[in-house]
Amino acid sequence: MPRPRLTGLGGGLFASAAMLFVAGICWLLFDSSLFAYGLLFLPVAAATALWVRPADLITAPVSVPIAFAAGVWPVSGGSGGFGGELMGVVSALSLHAGWLYAGTLAAGLIALVRRAALSGRRRAARRSSPAAF
Repeated sequence: MPRPRLTGLGGGLFASAAMLFVAGICWLLFDSSLFAYGLLFLPVAAATALWVRPADLITAPVSVPIAFAAGVWPVSGGSGGFGGELMGVVSALSLHAGWLYAGTLAAGLIALVRRAALSGRRRAARRSSPAAF
């Protein structure tokens, strides 16, 4: 698996672009299925949390819900002008919040585990290095 190192902003842009792409695929292939959109959100959230730089780990659980909301518009099913589109997006976000919470939780847990592993490696490196007086 590739190991790109995305900045916090790059992680958010990656997640948003990926979710817009996923929404387009769901719109074309699955007749605007929000189930398919939510299901494909989970690997995007995990990839974002895995590919962000260690210094920017806190941004992964913040940027993936924004990406979910940014990409939901093509599959939301709203109609009738701006108000209808807005109501479609709000309805899609409220009715499929379980996918949103699951992806955010996955990104948060991955970021937390990565941060703990990084702290453990730093602590072990400090213990193994000779003390300089």
